[in-house]
Amino acid sequence: MSMRIKLTNEPIAHEEMVENCRTKSAGAIVLFLGTVREITGTEQTLFLEYEAFAPVAEKTLLEIAEEATSKWGIQKIEIIHRLGILYPGETSIAVCVSCPHRADAFAACQQIMNKIKEVVPIWKKETSPKGVSNWIHPKN
Repeated sequence: MSMRIKLTNEPIAHEEMVENCRTKSAGAIVLFLGTVREITGTEQTLFLEYEAFAPVAEKTLLEIAEEATSKWGIQKIEIIHRLGILYPGETSIAVCVSCPHRADAFAACQQIMNKIKEVVPIWKKETSPKGVSNWIHPKN
């Protein structure tokens, strides 16, 4: 089993993640990319700014990955989250898992993303073209 958890200010190389998750024992690789939307509700998004309390965020991401690995039989997993300012169309998070079967790979990826949104201390600030900014925090 192989695992990589990373917070970064650099663009996410998701093609590399897919290649890193390949293994002869897995029949499925699922990649989820979270991207910055141009419109949230009725408001246009000029950019998002992500901040994290890195030591706790990385530890929590690792715990989520370990829990999912034991539940879904994940062979390899990578979770990378961007920090800093991102513009519409840019990738903010990528989760890649490989499992022996596709149903498990899809379920694992969905569970991982749900848990990340719920508990990881990563915050985002949405800024509109009018200069209005709002911080959005994870659900506790």
